[in-house]
Amino acid sequence: MVIKRVIEEHIFDLLGSNKVILILGTRRVGKTFLINKIRERYQGKVLMLNAEDFDVQEILRKRSVANYQRIIGDAGLLIIDEAQAIPEIGMVLKLMIDSQTQLTILATGSSSLDLVNTTGEPLTGRQYPFILYPIAQMELAQDPISIRADLEERLILGSYPEVFQLQSVKQKESYLKELAKSYLLKDILAYADIRHSAKLVDLLRLIALQVGSEVSYNELSIKLGINKITVEHYLDLLQQVFVLFRLPSYSTNQRKEIAKSSKWYFYDNGIRNAVIQDFRPATMRSDMGMLWENYIISERFKRNAYLGEDRQLYFWRNYNQQEVDLVESFAGQLSAVEIKYGERSRKQKPKAFDQAYPDASFSIVDRDNYLDFIC
Repeated sequence: MVIKRVIEEHIFDLLGSNKVILILGTRRVGKTFLINKIRERYQGKVLMLNAEDFDVQEILRKRSVANYQRIIGDAGLLIIDEAQAIPEIGMVLKLMIDSQTQLTILATGSSSLDLVNTTGEPLTGRQYPFILYPIAQMELAQDPISIRADLEERLILGSYPEVFQLQSVKQKESYLKELAKSYLLKDILAYADIRHSAKLVDLLRLIALQVGSEVSYNELSIKLGINKITVEHYLDLLQQVFVLFRLPSYSTNQRKEIAKSSKWYFYDNGIRNAVIQDFRPATMRSDMGMLWENYIISERFKRNAYLGEDRQLYFWRNYNQQEVDLVESFAGQLSAVEIKYGERSRKQKPKAFDQAYPDASFSIVDRDNYLDFIC
């Protein structure tokens, strides 16, 4: 099953721009497959380097125009896979792109820990960054009947590319367990500031068990036996390697609003379930509402990113326990969304939210209409 990624055409249109195109995303999310497709379509000469190869690291170590001209030659497209493995990669890319006016560089990275952080300043005005997420629902060219029939599997097993290629559920479960264990945390655990790798894994499990709930950093620090600052640091790292993303609370300092709180979600349901080692079918689970909320919010997040729409996502709650699952701010307009896996519990905005934000629209996303919201 070949799935065309949304960003492929955006990237292809930038070839020949004498810029650095960065593709970020977790390991196994399909970056190498994507750059190979672009490589096949490109009509000019291509040089492809794997930055995790020690020989490649060695030949790029000497930062000089003459060295890079000798390596690149007359190639119009240079592809560097897993570019974060190259020391001071930002300066390397800057020197290459400034000295080779015919060149476009396509560089991939499995985290923003090194690649974005080190390329940011040197490549100001010279780069186009993209993030490749697990396959979005909007990338699945299926008929509506098939989409709905496969919904339960996506809620349990997620949408990493390899999951769509494997035949049996057992194979998919084994793959996701190995992916969560061996690949996704690789970049974090190799990072210099990580001293308690087991605590990081334990933190991820705790977050997995409270998806959709407000997170107390103090409570997490007590449970893990590490300080609050370390908890926040680890969560930030998990965000930088695209395992988790944060949903802040929405507030305009209205009376009784929760103003300084966060919820954390997984980019992929399959990884969430792999972390807690639970792939039971829907009929045997008590957390389907949680999985549904994670799925809808993560898919909306991916949709907005791929369409280039700067929609800010929040949740809302007040001290009287009235809440809105998702608040979206876009072009000066607010929309409130209730996400329901089961029966609809209400048909209008919570009273306190309506009083505070009377102009905000309100909708319910459920299994009948969810495709309109995430595609």
